[in-house]
Amino acid sequence: MARILQIGCGGVGTVAAHKLAQNAEIFTDICIASRTQTKCEKVKAEILAKCKERGQKNIPNITTAAVDADNVQALVALMKEFKPELCINLALPYQDLTIMDACLEAGVNYLDTANYEPIDEAHFEYSWQWAYRERFEKAGLTAILGCGFDPGVSGVYTAYAAKHHFDEIQYLDIVDCNAGNHHKAFATNFNPEINIREITQKGLYYENGKWIETEPLEIHQPLTYPNIGPRESYLLHHEELESLVINFPTIKRGRFWMTFGQQYLTYLDCIQNLGMSRIDEITYEAPLADDPDKKVKVKIVPLQFLKAVLPNPQDLGENYEGETSIGCRIRGLKDGKEHTYYVYNNCSHQEAYKETGMQGVSYTTGVPAMIGAMMFVKGIWKKPGVHNVEEFDPDPFMEQLNIQGLPWHEIHDGNLEL
Repeated sequence: MARILQIGCGGVGTVAAHKLAQNAEIFTDICIASRTQTKCEKVKAEILAKCKERGQKNIPNITTAAVDADNVQALVALMKEFKPELCINLALPYQDLTIMDACLEAGVNYLDTANYEPIDEAHFEYSWQWAYRERFEKAGLTAILGCGFDPGVSGVYTAYAAKHHFDEIQYLDIVDCNAGNHHKAFATNFNPEINIREITQKGLYYENGKWIETEPLEIHQPLTYPNIGPRESYLLHHEELESLVINFPTIKRGRFWMTFGQQYLTYLDCIQNLGMSRIDEITYEAPLADDPDKKVKVKIVPLQFLKAVLPNPQDLGENYEGETSIGCRIRGLKDGKEHTYYVYNNCSHQEAYKETGMQGVSYTTGVPAMIGAMMFVKGIWKKPGVHNVEEFDPDPFMEQLNIQGLPWHEIHDGNLEL
């Protein structure tokens, strides 16, 4: 019986709230909070309608709230009023630290799906959040970092492989393919601002104890994905590698790959060349609405303006076809012999939409966030301090993936292509 405060009500937040409500025997009280309370009320109404449609016996008590996730004291006030056991942070990565500060002040445990990055720099790493370890330990509070799919399930997959199939993991490649079609000329599958910042920065991978930097999307090759076929896959910097190579020190090389279609890359190239991916402020002279001949100087961030005119990722689900395929391709030693192991999930965009009204990319992040909350509430993943998901027992989480809509599959000693 748990009280959960969820901050964030975008695509991932919508999925997570639906899944929390489906498990009302565990999550009895849910508060959905974001800057715009009307969005939360809309999601609440949709969830209750789904509960009724399913004939669900246990219905959680759902409340909503407006809160500025950049304001620590506003967050603390909400936490002290609602008194949650756990805060699920599904807001923007810029807001991780203010929410962690609020959790410490209010005495609330913490979980998120993406690591912190400063708003004025396209750069992300765990150091800012790992710096909170001692404070969470002293407060007797648990903070679970990166509990989406990648990061998240990718770490759990790796921990599961290490526990059951390898004595020594040596080569790890995380592969992420979206073979869906949303029938838009250009759209991102999650927050455009975060998505474009992530893709346009330099690549990074780990090999022989060193981090090797590449130019953006410089390294790529076709990889074959189950039920999908070959897709061109690009090496990116992704945060889970940072913790995985520490927690599994036998890893000789760790890389992350993601697929992009040629049309997407062409548009992305145009966006960069036009300066629309910039994250610094520029001054724009805008005409006054009541007097177009007069102009006022306003400051805008080009990428934030672009976000405002691009399709909302939350609205892509209805016409989204195809599926995602995300997994870990691992090579290492067991009983002195080399073996390969591929563990993955394929998620249908249409099935995700039928269940939650959101597309598969939001679904694959929102479901693990709920499962992580379940692991905490059950006391399975509960340890004071700041922890990445692979530091906990993977087995109960893997079991829930099969139950909660993200079933996983294994290929032993197959061709990893990498």
